Amino acid sequence: VTYVEVRPPAVAEALALLARYRDATRRQDGLLRCEIVQRIGQPGQLVVLEAWRDQTAFEAHTRAPLTGETREKLTAIRLAPIDQRLHGAFAVEGAAPTLAREAVYVVTHVDVIPPRKDDAIVALRRLAEASRTEPGHQRFDVVQQASRPNHFTVIEIWTDARAAQAHAMATPARDFRDALAPMTGALYDERFYRCV
Repeated sequence: VTYVEVRPPAVAEALALLARYRDATRRQDGLLRCEIVQRIGQPGQLVVLEAWRDQTAFEAHTRAPLTGETREKLTAIRLAPIDQRLHGAFAVEGAAPTLAREAVYVVTHVDVIPPRKDDAIVALRRLAEASRTEPGHQRFDVVQQASRPNHFTVIEIWTDARAAQAHAMATPARDFRDALAPMTGALYDERFYRCV
């Protein structure tokens, strides 16, 4: 999960760079998925979502010339440092669905205090399982940060904004937020995106 924030006048340039990166990355051996999403209401905030078969494939990708070139060009137009967070699969679904054009991505960083990590794992797994049965569900993944195992990223895809809102109001999501409250280490950082 790589967060990129660029200057407002440079959004079109960043989108072109990332589209080229995505298309080239999709041809690399070992890639499972590569998606670029743009924050709704904040067009300069972008996220690159990548999944790789294994560490070897990921490392080969990081050494590819286009990877370095893209990072260098994005750095020149950025507002904030590029924030790449490496994760391991935790509660991840199988094959990627064919998405509706109106699909809404929700990317949430969940940070819990270290002694409550195992409690968070139980709550996150319960949320993922329940969410996958809801109307409008396209994908619901939870990944665990490699360098800080008490940090997680929840990646949701819903058919449209209405389905995403219905999920947020559903009992499993509310129960999860209640369970998370006494163990959280930071604000619940939920952001809404569209695929580009």
